[in-house]
Amino acid sequence: MNPEVFAEKTRAVVDEVGKVIVGQAALVGAVLMGVLCEGHVLLEGVPGLGKTRLLYTLGSVLNVEFGRVQFTPDLMPADILGTNVLKEGQFEFHRGPVFANLVLADEINRATPKTQSALLEAMQERRVTLGGETHALPRPFFVMATQNPIEMEGTYPLPEAQLDRFLFKVLVEFPPADDLIEIMRRTTTGVEAEVQPVVDGPELQAMGAMVRELPAANHLLRYVATIVGATHPDSPHAPELVKRYVRFGASPRAAQAMVLGGKANALLGGRPNLSAADIREIAPYALRHRLVIGYEAIADGVTPDQLVSAVLEAFPQPEATD
Repeated sequence: MNPEVFAEKTRAVVDEVGKVIVGQAALVGAVLMGVLCEGHVLLEGVPGLGKTRLLYTLGSVLNVEFGRVQFTPDLMPADILGTNVLKEGQFEFHRGPVFANLVLADEINRATPKTQSALLEAMQERRVTLGGETHALPRPFFVMATQNPIEMEGTYPLPEAQLDRFLFKVLVEFPPADDLIEIMRRTTTGVEAEVQPVVDGPELQAMGAMVRELPAANHLLRYVATIVGATHPDSPHAPELVKRYVRFGASPRAAQAMVLGGKANALLGGRPNLSAADIREIAPYALRHRLVIGYEAIADGVTPDQLVSAVLEAFPQPEATD
């Protein structure tokens, strides 16, 4: 598959999703890039913006096994992972909804931290260990999670270790007026659009392999390392805003996310190579949830996105020295 065919295939996915989801091009593109990287994506926005509907629709268009977990305060880890059941004198493992290709973790931050942490092994190692036995998850495997802003009632902040396992965090914005009118037109007539599958699991894995095989020049890898390093307040290259407001900078997973996401972004555009523009476009998705900010930032109204912007402004271009 060449980059042009790759781009055509992904455009077909976006067009099919667009039969149900109005606008939100950046959101759909970010989620699709996460799928192509076989990475997990966290969508954050207030209720009613179509986060769950987008992921349901994507599951149908991708023609993969779909599992959903509705996170609530009384949800237990066994409700996600499964449990061992005694049957005819022997324990038999009953798989939970996490044993699917695309797992929708709906309103993930309404469950307690203990239950949220049940996904850690599954998200990182693509397996579940229960009762001393390890069970491999199907491939491809990706968790698409939605969460409400932590200022809302009944939410728990996600542990940093779990946030770090999400390839991207995407903010879902309120639609503009024209899109809102089209949403009303589509959803108040009693007629629902039907979507058709475009790609399946094996095709997704082949496309994911193509993403990983895309070349990345050494100076671009160094550029990513520079950006991620500058998010650490003790770095001599950190902007003043970072030194003042960030407690802990991004992890190496952020660098991996920027490179992989940048490669996927290049192929979505039909381009056979990674560019600095791809890296900069992906940076907010990969970094915003990996910065641990201090209380001073919250008090002064400084957001992670502003801190990411400060880093990108400090390093607008890579140095072509290698």
